[in-house]
Amino acid sequence: MSTVNADVEIADNPVPVMDLEITAARQARVGDVTVRRMLPQRLRRSVGPWCFIDHYGPQDVDGVTGMMVPPHPHIGLQTVTWLLAGNVLHRDSLGSEQMIRPGQLNLMTAGAGIAHAEESPEQHDPVLHGVQLWVALPEASRRVAPAFEHHAELPDVALPGLRTTVFVGELAGSESPATAFSPIVGAELTTADVATSCVLPLRPDYEHVLFVVTGQADVDGAVLAPGRLLYLPTGRERASVSAPAGSTLMLLGGEPLGEPLLMWWNFVARTPEEIEAAAASWRAGEFGEVAGYQGEPMPAPILDAARLRRPRPGT
Repeated sequence: MSTVNADVEIADNPVPVMDLEITAARQARVGDVTVRRMLPQRLRRSVGPWCFIDHYGPQDVDGVTGMMVPPHPHIGLQTVTWLLAGNVLHRDSLGSEQMIRPGQLNLMTAGAGIAHAEESPEQHDPVLHGVQLWVALPEASRRVAPAFEHHAELPDVALPGLRTTVFVGELAGSESPATAFSPIVGAELTTADVATSCVLPLRPDYEHVLFVVTGQADVDGAVLAPGRLLYLPTGRERASVSAPAGSTLMLLGGEPLGEPLLMWWNFVARTPEEIEAAAASWRAGEFGEVAGYQGEPMPAPILDAARLRRPRPGT
């Protein structure tokens, strides 16, 4: 999925609650879908290798187009598509074509460069709800050959009162089959048919974020609802979670990346020169064709090279 100029500054400042950092999402538009954009933030551009978080829906798409994101390019990252309701069709310049449904993972490694499109199929489910995530590739791997994976079967973790699916990385001894290039975790946590209180194990060498996609939750005294992002720094071995029945949270984390990131449009890079080269390659049609998509590719926005060269906080 595309972002619109991810290098723009975000007005929301972290609010400490009992020494916990909570930030509010801002709204953005992706095609015809309104999203809650929770990362990047003005003062925090990544958490572990996670550098982009969009939460969209639940949205009624019965009888309307739904998601329609034209072909667009990526470099230096992995896209992680995770649905809670609905269905989305992925196509890319490698020739991949894959429908994704709730509980399944679409993982695209952009590496040196790839183009893709995501759209609701003509016969789509009436409700669309999901998250779109980016993982920044570390310096040693960010120019790997592009690749696409679909995982319909993913491991569960037995935590009291929680139905937990690990879609990337490892949690409490359960490991996803998805390709990862740095120490990482991504998991969906859903309460059963009754209210739940439990202790969530965390790796102390990871930093983490938690956010609610359905319902609400209390995490170490911080009340979360959709659109609020809780940051937990390294050194934490556990978090106390309480949530009513039917609530769903997302847990993302990993070792701090320790590398500066430069994000512009759909590109994750290290220098303005890389961004400029990628934008020029897209305009020249060098990312390849996304076969099967009915429509024009997404045009690149105007590149403000001077802005790219300004120092940024949190990098």
